Amino acid sequence: MVDNLKRRTVLKAGGVAAAAVTVDSAAVAAEATGSVDITLKVNGTTKHVTVEPRTTLLDALRERMALTGTKKGCDRGECGACTVLVDGKRIKSCLTLAVMRQGVSITTVEGLAKGDRLHPVQEEFIRHDAFQCGGCTPGQIMSAVACIKEGHTGSDDEIREWMSGNLCRCACYPNIVSAVKAAARRGAAW
Repeated sequence: MVDNLKRRTVLKAGGVAAAAVTVDSAAVAAEATGSVDITLKVNGTTKHVTVEPRTTLLDALRERMALTGTKKGCDRGECGACTVLVDGKRIKSCLTLAVMRQGVSITTVEGLAKGDRLHPVQEEFIRHDAFQCGGCTPGQIMSAVACIKEGHTGSDDEIREWMSGNLCRCACYPNIVSAVKAAARRGAAW
């Protein structure tokens, strides 16, 4: 019976199978980009948002929750402008999906202050003039809070090393190091 198969019959059968796989792949892709409801705990408040599964945490914070303090810089994890704290650890929010961050505590720069009182790191950034344009400042501050909490403030070189994932196009690095060092002396990890 196999001998009776003609080339044309095999090609037709292969074409039908390929079309079926293509249709199934398209259905899966369409389903994957549908919106999902997620719950995020941001700055101590539970927030319910609807996002596409491919939405980054950065875009969910900025576009769905109007928390624009977290900045979009390179959108590739290279500049650190989008740094936030997740369960107290710094991450670059442009490199993680919002749907992956349900059930954890997320802190943005807006969540550092206590009422009208700035976080000690924020105060020291102002006191030491550790910013110019402000594009990197929220990410620098969030990274500084983590750097202090992690205990990486023993020397200027150590601070520079542990803050190296955050770029400043205005080159305020000496002032940033001074601000981190001053905040660490104050015991700034509240």
